Amino acid sequence: MPCNPDVLRKVSLFALLDDEEVAVLASQVEFRKFSARQRIYKMGDPGDRAYVMVSGLVHVTTVDEDQQEVLIDEPAPGEFFGFASMMEQTPHQTNALALEATECVEVDRHDILGLLQQKPHSGLDMLSVLGKQFHASQLLVRVRAAKNANEVIEEEATWADHVADEVARFGGSWRFIISFGLVLVVYTLTNIVLGRSAWDPYPFILLNLFLSMLAAIQAPVIMMSQNRQDKKDRVRGELDFEVNRRSETEIQGLGRKLRLLDEKVDDLTDLLREARQRE
Repeated sequence: MPCNPDVLRKVSLFALLDDEEVAVLASQVEFRKFSARQRIYKMGDPGDRAYVMVSGLVHVTTVDEDQQEVLIDEPAPGEFFGFASMMEQTPHQTNALALEATECVEVDRHDILGLLQQKPHSGLDMLSVLGKQFHASQLLVRVRAAKNANEVIEEEATWADHVADEVARFGGSWRFIISFGLVLVVYTLTNIVLGRSAWDPYPFILLNLFLSMLAAIQAPVIMMSQNRQDKKDRVRGELDFEVNRRSETEIQGLGRKLRLLDEKVDDLTDLLREARQRE
């Protein structure tokens, strides 16, 4: 249906237009009304038209690799949605659903071209809208990107942390036990064979001093490595919690959809019952 110029004046994107320009634009665009739960467009639909919010509530969503529905945008009055696909003339990459009674202005490329010819500055307003949607998409990617706990820890690790890990890894291996045992055997046998001329005769006081120093240094280093392992476990727990929370949201969404389907089935049952009664 034709758009009332008064409606366009309420849209911030067209607020700078004078009365004549608003009238010209109103004759080109269409005013659309969508009822609650009505789909405006879905992924794969031809992207030849975009929409400007006038009133109501619209959720623009997409589906990620896990087949989960992700909310991308909730346009406010005066903001575009479906604009990028219209400009690129490509199929829509998102779904748009009116959650309540919604009013929108439907525009196409020719409408935008006519607007830019008459009011070039309005192009900056539209670019700002696109920039906002682009930043929202970037934030979504950063938030939902798959995170590896080991990679997160390694990015924050210092050289001292790496040294602690290597010491703990070597100190807890059979290679350390065997090599250290051989050193002790060679050390003690050598001092026994040398007798009175040994630098550390029995009971090997110097060796005990070295062992005590080694234990005093090695124990804190191993504890540092264990603390890093605890941090890794905590990061893994937080990532698992995010995954579980996403799964819970998806389950809740499925529950809502099942309830809606149940309500639709009940409505159809009532209609069929009424039709039979009329017969």
